Amino acid sequence: MPGSTLRRTLSALFSVTVLTLAMNACSTGAAEDDNTVDFGYIGDYNGASLLAIAQKQGLWKKQGLTAKTKVFNNGPVQIQALGSGDLDYGYIGPGAMWLPASGKAKVVGVNTFTYADRVIAQPGITSMKELKGKRVGVPEGTSGDMILNMALEKAGMTTKDIQKVAMDPSTVVSSFTSGKIDGAGIFYPSIDTMRKKVPKLEEVASTKDTGDIFPTAFVAGNKVPESKNTKVVKVLQQANDWREKHPEETIALTAKMLDVSKAQATADASHVETLSTDELAAKTKNGELDRWLKKLGDFFVHNKQLAENPDPSDYYLGDLYQKVHSG
Repeated sequence: MPGSTLRRTLSALFSVTVLTLAMNACSTGAAEDDNTVDFGYIGDYNGASLLAIAQKQGLWKKQGLTAKTKVFNNGPVQIQALGSGDLDYGYIGPGAMWLPASGKAKVVGVNTFTYADRVIAQPGITSMKELKGKRVGVPEGTSGDMILNMALEKAGMTTKDIQKVAMDPSTVVSSFTSGKIDGAGIFYPSIDTMRKKVPKLEEVASTKDTGDIFPTAFVAGNKVPESKNTKVVKVLQQANDWREKHPEETIALTAKMLDVSKAQATADASHVETLSTDELAAKTKNGELDRWLKKLGDFFVHNKQLAENPDPSDYYLGDLYQKVHSG
């Protein structure tokens, strides 16, 4: 074989080999090989406590993972980040549960029950009826929005009876404390911040008064592979059980992560009910958790956030949660 022909043949073989390797690398997908977990959270006890535990106890490392955490001020923004691939996982409150129910993410585990949501008003306004025609700030699509809609319905009112102003949580805080809005659909610990400047603010509605269950949850992007979800759920379950056994230490770890006082973290945790992993797995198995999610879905359909209420198994990875727990 002439030298030039041999060189062309070897060059072609080399190119095919490189192309094959490249195609194989692409076919496995970066997400499947990537042991880095990009995890979003909200800066409160609900959103941060398990992440604080996982980091301190070395739970990520035990699963061969490295976690990078990033704080957000609400759940819907995290769902957007999951959709764009900027996050693998996030944390949402009950008011944002309509987003995974609409197919934008998967719930990989229930975290807590929260009763931290309120409709608050300026001093002297003591009922929902007295907010009629007034400016009410709310982070749309969050649990603050959820309690506002619930309270309006209970009072025989709709959003047309108030001047609803969409704001992010930090703007709600600054607008309320400066008197630019008369009321707000918002949540603790933001309310504690507002009360420092408006000590006589009124709580005119509360999730505590509804008698319903309001689960918070951890969510995954739709494209995150099951292998990664399995490891992350294991970390969350282990952290959850540590939190059950060490409540005071958990408050201290969370306070440190959030750079707040232990007293602030304790006050925040007082609005939270936790369950063991055994309890969460059992309530998943017997369908109780699905019933909670279904009831929330009915509310979102009523408020036109969902066109229809899907089967919770469409977006809650309950089978995986039970599998990891039993394994």
